[in-house]
Amino acid sequence: MEHFIQKRVIVTGGAGFLGSHLCEQLLAAGHEVTAIDNFYTGTKRNILHLLGNPYFELIRHDTTFPIYLETDQIYNLACPASPVHYQNDPVQTTKVNVHGSINMLGLAKRIGARILQASTSEVYGNPAVHPQPEHYLGCVNPVGLRSCYDEGKRCAETLFFDYYRQHQISIKVARIFNTYGPRMHPNDGRVVSNFILQALRNEPITVYGDGTQTRSFCYVDDLIDGLIRLMESPQELTGPINLGNPGEVTMLELAEAVCELTGSRSPICLKPLPADDPERREPDIRLAQQHLGWSPRVPLREGLTRTIAYFEQLLTGRAPEAEARAPTTAQASNTVTLRPGTAPVEATLPKVEARH
Repeated sequence: MEHFIQKRVIVTGGAGFLGSHLCEQLLAAGHEVTAIDNFYTGTKRNILHLLGNPYFELIRHDTTFPIYLETDQIYNLACPASPVHYQNDPVQTTKVNVHGSINMLGLAKRIGARILQASTSEVYGNPAVHPQPEHYLGCVNPVGLRSCYDEGKRCAETLFFDYYRQHQISIKVARIFNTYGPRMHPNDGRVVSNFILQALRNEPITVYGDGTQTRSFCYVDDLIDGLIRLMESPQELTGPINLGNPGEVTMLELAEAVCELTGSRSPICLKPLPADDPERREPDIRLAQQHLGWSPRVPLREGLTRTIAYFEQLLTGRAPEAEARAPTTAQASNTVTLRPGTAPVEATLPKVEARH
C-alpha cells in the first residue's frame, strides 16, 4: 500500500481560470499550495473559498521578477491566455512567457523542484496537419498580432528543454487545447464565454468567418486531471503532451448548442475572420492516453450546462457556489503581497467580441 506524501506546490497564475481549479484539486488531495498571481486577469473571487484553508497561501507577485520560495513542484500557468488580454499588452505577454519562465526555471534549478509548463495548442499555429500530434512543428506567423502569445509559448518550451538538457532539472510540458468551464473570465473574448453571455442577454451571437472553422473543447475538470497526471508521471516523461478533447465542433454548431441550452432567442451574426485565426484545431491525444491513462470524460453539452449555470449566477448577481463558501475577512488572513501587479484587466477593457 502506497503512503501519501504531502507536497509543497506552487501554482503561478493561481487566481486565474485554470489556476484556481488546479489549486482546489491539489488542496483536496492534501497538498500545501502557494498561489502566485499579479491579478492581471486572475481574480480573488476565484480563490476566495480557499483562503480559509491553512494549507493555502496567496502571494501577489509578477513572475517577470524573481521570487525565492521553497517547494517540491511548480505549475507554471502565469500568462494571459485569451487574444483580447494578451494583445492588450503584447510586450508584457512576451515577457511573462520568457522572463517568467526563466525565473521559475531558475527557482526549480536552485531548489531541485519539478516544474510543469502550461503550453498551448497555439504553438501549432494554423496547422497543415490534422489532428495535431506532438511531433508536428507547426505553422506560426512570427510577426502577427497573436505572435506575442504563440511565439512566447514556443520560446518558453525551448527554455524548458534547454534547462532540462543543460541543468538536468525535472520538467513537464503540457500543450493545452481550448478549455472551458466555471470561472472563465466573463470579459476575455473567448468563444464559449462570449457565446454564453450573448445568449443569456438575447444579444446577437458573433461568429467569425462562415462558422465552419472548428475547435475542440475540453471541460476544465478533465484538463486539471490531465495536468496533475502529467506532473506525477515518471521522470523520463517530459512531454510535450497534448491535453484536450478530440471532439471537434464547428463554431456554428457551438452557437446553436448554446442557444438551445440557454433557451435564447439570439440570432447568429457572421463577421470577417480575424488575422491568423486557425481554421481547424483538434488534438491528437494518443500520447496522453498511452502514458497518462488520460482521456476527457465530460461531454460538451454537460460541460456547457455547468458553465451556463455559472454565468447565470454572475449576471443575476448571485454568488457562484465557490464564492458563497468564502471565509470571512478575519479568516482570510493567508494573503501576502510581495510586489503589486498590473491593474486587473476587467477594470480597463471594454466589452469585447469573441475570438475563436
